[in-house]
Amino acid sequence: MASSSTTADALAPGHTSASDNYLTHDKGVLSWIFTLDHKRIGLMYLMAVMVSFGLGGFFALGVRTELWTPGPTVMGPDTYNQFFTLHGAVMVFLVIIPGIPAALGNFALPIQLGAKDVAFPRLNLFSFHLWVLGALFLVLSMAISAADTGWTFYTPYSTTTNTAVIPATFGAFILGFSSIFTGLNFIVTIHKLRPPGMTFFRMPLFLWAIYSTAVIQVLATPVLGITLLMLIVERAFGIGIFDPALGGDPVLFQHFFWFYSHPAVYIMIVPAFGVISEIIPVFSRKRIFGYSFIALSSVAIAILGFLVWGHHMFTSGQSTLAGTIFSAITFLIAIPTAIKTFNWLGTMYGGRIHLDTPMLYALAFLWVFTIGGVTGIFLAVMSVDVHLHDTYFVVAHFHYVMMGGAITAFFGGLHYWWPKMTGRMYDETVGKLGAALVFIGLNVTFFPQFILGTRGMPRRYYNYLPEFQDLHQLSTVGAFVLGTGFLITAVSLLRTFGKKADAPVNPWGSATLEWQVSSPPPYYNFHTTPKVEAGPYDFQDLVYDDKIRGYVAKKPA
Repeated sequence: MASSSTTADALAPGHTSASDNYLTHDKGVLSWIFTLDHKRIGLMYLMAVMVSFGLGGFFALGVRTELWTPGPTVMGPDTYNQFFTLHGAVMVFLVIIPGIPAALGNFALPIQLGAKDVAFPRLNLFSFHLWVLGALFLVLSMAISAADTGWTFYTPYSTTTNTAVIPATFGAFILGFSSIFTGLNFIVTIHKLRPPGMTFFRMPLFLWAIYSTAVIQVLATPVLGITLLMLIVERAFGIGIFDPALGGDPVLFQHFFWFYSHPAVYIMIVPAFGVISEIIPVFSRKRIFGYSFIALSSVAIAILGFLVWGHHMFTSGQSTLAGTIFSAITFLIAIPTAIKTFNWLGTMYGGRIHLDTPMLYALAFLWVFTIGGVTGIFLAVMSVDVHLHDTYFVVAHFHYVMMGGAITAFFGGLHYWWPKMTGRMYDETVGKLGAALVFIGLNVTFFPQFILGTRGMPRRYYNYLPEFQDLHQLSTVGAFVLGTGFLITAVSLLRTFGKKADAPVNPWGSATLEWQVSSPPPYYNFHTTPKVEAGPYDFQDLVYDDKIRGYVAKKPA
């Protein structure tokens, strides 16, 4: 646990004075749009991501509603393809990739380091403005004629369709720069702004996860940018790169795309690992089990994630030798992921578990992500993948990892840091209800899709045989339960703004630095740079104070 001269300020009940509160330090819309404060930038990312999440959820419910019956239900096949594409593109590029690093990471990372801000505040703001610009291009593509290619923009269809592929891909191109700049900023911040006493192995595990993610963002995202730029050039000027009619090779696009997009899976999921690594020890009241293994496994995942892209292409005609190598490395990458899961369970074993809302999301994560990870092993086996490739089994696996992993952890982290971000406590009962509905809805939505896939139901299809209708309808019911859970959660959090700030300094009993400053934090985070004297999960130095309804440092005897 850290010690600093800010501790006395942190123990004041509730929140700080208006002049020291980052939410009220400056007034007016422009003070937010052009702010250099990492906390405000994180909050703006959060609001934008949540609006995008609602939009992506709308497209998802449209897709599931259409699949209630074979043939046309509420839309035609062209509209269905556009809804399907927009759901994937919005969720991947506007929600999951920036969700935890840009929103929660921007808010928490500098305070966990005891720093005033990130290393490059202006670059941080520029990254957000680029994100908004990229999102506007995606919205523009919807207004013109929404792309119908699927979120992967596979060629040669993406070079020949009449829909607005160029604005959509250019939007993703701009979003890539936002991701790169954010990653660079976080890497430099962690290297250069750690406080005295905070070695790498005294950092919170959330910082390890964000650091590993940033490395992937910086190294992998340029490949996507170049690929999308080549796609735009081919489509605009008829230069043969990917289109076989022009002398190009569509499989080359797949290699380029998946060389980025499989590491991008870890851009989406590694930050989620960091959030879970913060929540579980706090709500188990126990020091994290196997800290070094969890920290280094994030680095291992970041490295191995660059070497497995070919397992998406077992049916594309690549050689048996290449397929065997990609299959073996895919099995290998399961090891660092399993290490994390084992250590989280080891942390809970013998702990005093508190089932508050963040912990419920963490427990849900352990269940659904494990299912997603284990089913990925099925797809890593070449002989099995030939049968399951491009079926609903892949859809179920992907959503158990992304929705069950990244989004579940995102909402767990949102509830965990919400009192610190806003200075307000949410209704715990409603929060638990939302978490329960999300867990139930997620499993009812996607588990039937494993069965659909093993029975041969292709993914992305507008129509299907009547024998698949019952499972499709069950999946659609689950989707609306899932949507209801997220809606209840959103209403619960927004309702907190209707009351006065009431969050204690440290409502959960966390030992990391962000819980030593007031709720919400002061504008400059810390009056003096704190000195770190122990690891980030030393809960034995904390006791509960009834006066402020939060945890404080134990006074020396």
